[in-house]
Amino acid sequence: MTLPHRPSAVIFDMDGLLFDTEALWQEALLAAAAELGHDIPEEVYNRSIGVRRSQCGDLFRSHFGEDFRFEDFHGDWRRHFWRVAENRPAMKPGVPELLDALDQLQLPRAIATSSSRASVDRHLAAYGLTARFDAIVCRGDYETGKPAPDPFLKAAERLGAEPRFCLALEDSHIGVRSASAAGMMTVMVPDLMDPTEDIRALCALVVRDLHQVCDLVLT
Repeated sequence: MTLPHRPSAVIFDMDGLLFDTEALWQEALLAAAAELGHDIPEEVYNRSIGVRRSQCGDLFRSHFGEDFRFEDFHGDWRRHFWRVAENRPAMKPGVPELLDALDQLQLPRAIATSSSRASVDRHLAAYGLTARFDAIVCRGDYETGKPAPDPFLKAAERLGAEPRFCLALEDSHIGVRSASAAGMMTVMVPDLMDPTEDIRALCALVVRDLHQVCDLVLT
């Protein structure tokens, strides 16, 4: 496996790629729904992956009905997430090794995420990773979120890198669409969802974990 070009910068998603947080968001969603006596089909949750949680209102109203009070539910969802995440924001395999490889190669790197800056800071600080990234692009830093290319283009701009020479790492379908639309070499590291044929077609590669990404950049 090789990349189309040697990357000049690397741009990471966060939830589900650096940290095992997508599974925690799913657990929190089920707990918040159970409080209200609701069931959440897997299909509904899967469609929320990679999207700002606060922008999922239409998705949930389409399932529960127009009277569904999503804003209140979103608050409960976040409350359950931070409860379960307090002791379990596990780092994904290969993160330290990949960051060490980027240090060795002197490659700049950024995070491009739909999460808030507070969430990013909290997760990075928990593992001492705050200083390991040259730029952080999060909710509020761009006009249109994923699957639009804005988050990745903003990250490339902050790194001073040309998008086509950026390696973009994503775990979600929406994220892959965003990175591909930005014209980047997109590598998917699947988390909760496997790639479809359409998603594979947007990727330079689909790999098992970040250890394989480390091998790619060192090759």
